[in-house]
Amino acid sequence: MSTSMRPRRYRVLAGLTAVGMTVSLAVFTQPEADARPWRVEKTAVAIGAGGAVSSVDPEATAVGIEVLRRGGNATDAAVATAAALGVTEPYSAGIGGGGFFLHYDAATGEIEAIDGRETAPEAMPSDAFIDPSTGQPYPFFPDMVTSGVSVGVPGTPATWQAALRKWGTYSLAEALRPAVRLARRGFVVDEEFRKQTLDNAERFSAITSTAELFLPGGKAPEVGSVFRNPDLARTYTELGRHGVEWFYEGPIAKEIAATVRKPPRSGRTDLPVPPGHLTVRDMARYAVARPEPTRHDYRGYEVVGMAPPSSGGTGVGEILNILEHFDLASMSTEEALHHYLEASALAYADRARYLGDPAFVDVPVEELLSDDFAAERACALDSNAAADKPVAAGDADGDYDPTCRQPGTHVVDRPDTEGLSTTHLSVVDRWGNVVAYTLTIEQTGGSGITVPGRGFLLNNELTDFSHVYDPEDPNRIEGGKRPRSSMSPTIVLRDGKPWLTLGSPGGSTIITTVTQILLHRIDGGMDLPAALAAGRATQRNTVTVSAEPAFQRDYGASLEKYGHRLSTTTEIGAAAAIEILPDGTLQAVAEPERRGGGAAGVVRPRS
Repeated sequence: MSTSMRPRRYRVLAGLTAVGMTVSLAVFTQPEADARPWRVEKTAVAIGAGGAVSSVDPEATAVGIEVLRRGGNATDAAVATAAALGVTEPYSAGIGGGGFFLHYDAATGEIEAIDGRETAPEAMPSDAFIDPSTGQPYPFFPDMVTSGVSVGVPGTPATWQAALRKWGTYSLAEALRPAVRLARRGFVVDEEFRKQTLDNAERFSAITSTAELFLPGGKAPEVGSVFRNPDLARTYTELGRHGVEWFYEGPIAKEIAATVRKPPRSGRTDLPVPPGHLTVRDMARYAVARPEPTRHDYRGYEVVGMAPPSSGGTGVGEILNILEHFDLASMSTEEALHHYLEASALAYADRARYLGDPAFVDVPVEELLSDDFAAERACALDSNAAADKPVAAGDADGDYDPTCRQPGTHVVDRPDTEGLSTTHLSVVDRWGNVVAYTLTIEQTGGSGITVPGRGFLLNNELTDFSHVYDPEDPNRIEGGKRPRSSMSPTIVLRDGKPWLTLGSPGGSTIITTVTQILLHRIDGGMDLPAALAAGRATQRNTVTVSAEPAFQRDYGASLEKYGHRLSTTTEIGAAAAIEILPDGTLQAVAEPERRGGGAAGVVRPRS
């Protein structure tokens, strides 16, 4: 596959001050008073030294690079980049949501995690998403997601402060300052931002505060216009000044709870926008968790990922563990892809049976990632034919039979309830510290509910719970519980040292996106840019395989001979990754095209 990048896309940076960039992002700074927009050259690959950042957005990547240039470390840059994404990618991330933060400490060699996942209110009923008039779940889009019922307690502000206190050198106020400037001065609207606004126009117009911010004058912002968010600038400023206690226990906590419990409906649409259950007590009780990351070996590489309630670490890990029983490198591309799709179906069957919030359910993480369990599951993979879907889950009970005499019989067939939004960023600093951080407000546009006067959207993360209550379902709705996620921030070690960091948005397709990139890089011999650019397909234990047009074109006919049924989807994921090359040089890679293309940057580009 050719590694040449497609034509570059340009966005304009409206007055982001004090930002220097590299070959990847050409930024020209001006005094604070000069609000003229400046063009940013956005490219998918940057190679150099001194630190690197990869994200979906050029302004956010520029912020992170400048933090690294000024002496900040990977955590400082990650928080600053995430805050900037809250400005320029408000439909994917922001302080109204949550996420998972994975950190490698170069001084100690330790990898630690922060679980900043949103949490259900204590009073959330088990039938929260059931329409009492029909006894069936509300339509997912736009009805279910556009509601106070879907809003969980945000975890992003607590994640930022916890990360900075543990590993950072910046205060929260310092990390937020570039995003404050960006929110005040604005960014130039591109095609992607306008399209996302138009796609959600009905939802946004149902909420007065959201319509005022994102549909000024009743219309979506035009491409080329400057979008400013002074309300968010003020909110960030206060958050930096007062700390997260202000967010979870101060006046804004009351505003968030009041907005959820009585959404400011405009009456301009037929959307019901039902009130939610979140209270100031729920806000005050929120705390991040610090689970032990998942770890497993794959062909000599140590893959470190996120533990439950994320299914990312176990999902990626189980697929790779199953595939380790097959010599993919000696196979044709079609043979290897068949094995990848079948291993994915097996892992998703186990995900549905076992994965949930470990504070509420017993998740057998060690068993799901064990070599013996993988050997038993590999028995269910027919190298010559696709299995009928859905396949049965395995028994992760410690009693395994690798002779293939004990096939799984427990079939779990539940609807996929995860939206495809979210965002990811990867950072490496000059000292070798590494961050993989995936954050989200779930659906594109979250719940559609903006906190009046605060400039940010609230999440609809609670729709990630299973909508129909089943006492056997590990992802059943329960008050105070965190919904299962597929976010998969990942750090890969080679010879005990960081080699690769990556992640992606995409709801339940995140697991397969990260896995497919690793397979391309490790087994397929692709370099990192080619691995990210390659066509994608995802098999989540469903009758059909969702595949991008390029994948369908190149491999569809061959895979159909195995019995796979492919359906076409426009795009899957939007990855951001950094590889540490053998000589220590950093190669930052973002998407060349998906979601309009990403932005990679390094502090000192290689000449």
